[in-house]
Amino acid sequence: MHAHAVKASQPAPPASPVEADCYRVTAPATGAWASREDSIAVAIAGDWHFVAPRHGMAIFDRAGDCLLVFRSGWQRAQAPAAPTGGAVVDAEARASLTALIAALKAVGILAAASP
Repeated sequence: MHAHAVKASQPAPPASPVEADCYRVTAPATGAWASREDSIAVAIAGDWHFVAPRHGMAIFDRAGDCLLVFRSGWQRAQAPAAPTGGAVVDAEARASLTALIAALKAVGILAAASP
């Protein structure tokens, strides 16, 4: 599935939804979204329709300005800490690169293992 955008990730429906707006339902879901955590809620004809996430599904959260990938729960890449000054620059650079690679693997940009 190609990445699609959601307006935001939130636990409750907006007060005045706009037709075709999509949201990622977060915990603890309330109101019309109760028990729909992790689903994608779509406003259609004045009602909410839900899309269950599947492994590998990707969405872009406009409010959070980030890509999310579903793997037993929604995940996003966390930015690694930038290397700081110190006596051993190589060790800091390696740690930063290792964290960056792990973050890219977490969202499926890099493969977790070779085939």
